[in-house]
Amino acid sequence: MSFYSQELVEEIRSRSDIVDVINSYVRLQRKGSNYVGVCPFHNDHSPSMSVNQPRQMYRCFSCGAGGDVFKFVMDYENLTFPEALKVLADRAGIELPERNVSREEREQEDLKSRILEVNKVAASYYYYLLRKPEGKLGLDYLLGRQLSMETLQKFGLGYSGKTGHELYRYLKNKGYSDALLKESGLMQVDEKHGMYDKFWNRVMFPIMDSRGKVIGFGGRVMGDGKPKYLNSPETRVFDKSRNLYGLHLARTSRKPNIILCEGYMDVIAMHQAGFNQAVASLGTAFTQQQSTILKRYTNEVLLTYDSDEAGIKAALRAIPILKDAGIRAKVINMEPYKDPDEFIKALGSEAFQKRIDEAESSFFFELRVLQRKYDFREPESKTAFFREVAKKLLEFEPGIERNNYTEAVASRYHLTYEQLQRMVSQTGEQLGDLKKRPEMGNVSRDPARRRQKEDAGVRSQRLLITWMSTSEQLYRNITRYVKPEDFTDELCQKAATLLGTQMEQGHLNPAALFQYFEEGEEQERAAAMFNDSIPALKSREEEEKALQETILRVKQNSIAWQTEHMDPGDMNALQEIV
Repeated sequence: MSFYSQELVEEIRSRSDIVDVINSYVRLQRKGSNYVGVCPFHNDHSPSMSVNQPRQMYRCFSCGAGGDVFKFVMDYENLTFPEALKVLADRAGIELPERNVSREEREQEDLKSRILEVNKVAASYYYYLLRKPEGKLGLDYLLGRQLSMETLQKFGLGYSGKTGHELYRYLKNKGYSDALLKESGLMQVDEKHGMYDKFWNRVMFPIMDSRGKVIGFGGRVMGDGKPKYLNSPETRVFDKSRNLYGLHLARTSRKPNIILCEGYMDVIAMHQAGFNQAVASLGTAFTQQQSTILKRYTNEVLLTYDSDEAGIKAALRAIPILKDAGIRAKVINMEPYKDPDEFIKALGSEAFQKRIDEAESSFFFELRVLQRKYDFREPESKTAFFREVAKKLLEFEPGIERNNYTEAVASRYHLTYEQLQRMVSQTGEQLGDLKKRPEMGNVSRDPARRRQKEDAGVRSQRLLITWMSTSEQLYRNITRYVKPEDFTDELCQKAATLLGTQMEQGHLNPAALFQYFEEGEEQERAAAMFNDSIPALKSREEEEKALQETILRVKQNSIAWQTEHMDPGDMNALQEIV
């Protein structure tokens, strides 16, 4: 799993306290001897993830996600193990040595690094050109949009030259090859003109990934040219469906929500006005991948799409995607203005903050848009509207949430709760009560489903592994009676063997064993075994009795398994069982 020495991996682990690392992504609170927080890996609103500092492990008791500090960074940032190792090494101030990789992998990594390097140089050139006489047109445009020089610097805004050859000549003088420039997406090639700049006579917006590396560009044309906004094509480092403009700044805003805008200028204007949690999708409709990224940082997204028909349709498309990711969606009303930039220029930050505070539930926004299709002066049309409302209420599971929304809708549209509830029930009977969409994610993470598959013997083995990994003294006491081959469950046997190897080396460290569990479900089960707490009992005597009973069950299960699978003619095996 790692290209680096075990000693280096353990040094990085020892200098990456899991509580500090996870707390930089998810807010943790101390609870007893552990820390708890809202799990970022499934739809949740209450703390279900426990972080055990002494063992340097985490586990979500709802979805089953768990592991060590490397596993958390891998899952949260969507990284490979070497990439997560690099992130934690950089965080700890440890320089990684060169590693041995295949020629193909080295070439791919080198290409990505060189594209990132070219992007960084290009961003610096555009930034420089904006401040030169050649960039006056772009600078005048940005200052005319009431952006400060500080804001221009913060977002690295720039300008691409008028001829379409400035950046190409600059990068060629720096020694970059045509092949690399073509891969970067910064150039276009045709038979008539050869290679030339993709962006020219445009204000340039560097697009950065969540760690602040320039992965692409957006450019707004000066004048009446088309298209008005142009983005980099997809490259080895840029996938517009998996990135968000401004996220590298918004992710550290520590605001209770993230504001999703339609364009670059909206994001920039909002940051300048103090709303530094604003991001935007990159010239495409909002995607499921982008919602998954946002879920890492927030449970609530406020939509500020344009108040025209296109903006309303975009909001209606985004709402179910956000809900599927487990994100609460609200809509900010910007009327009578079209977008946040216009609103803030006209009414200021305080007025916009008030609109944030009054943001409308996405459910009621959808109803308000739906209502436009019906004429409330016509009884039949009005009844048809309420039938549609009843269908939408059926999307909620029966219970408190549906009742609360039913009550709120009845109040808003001047019905009695009983009238609307009766219509919901009738509609449900006609349609067959709609089930809420299943939560996204791997169904194998459902703890109830996993528990049904595990018999009592496997549960006893898992519990014994938990005991064995708790302390070296307990390990020694247990292994007087139980050996790795006594574990009939393959994963438990593997865990027992690995713990034994560690003890032979003189130190028990369960967190260091996760690299040996490579499958996702394997890692989750290992996290459950290594990170579970021993059931609290009233006295030491009861604890000893529970441990003895667990050892006995594991031994009995082992003997039963060996008896069932042994060769009847093997007298040595029979004698061993006896």
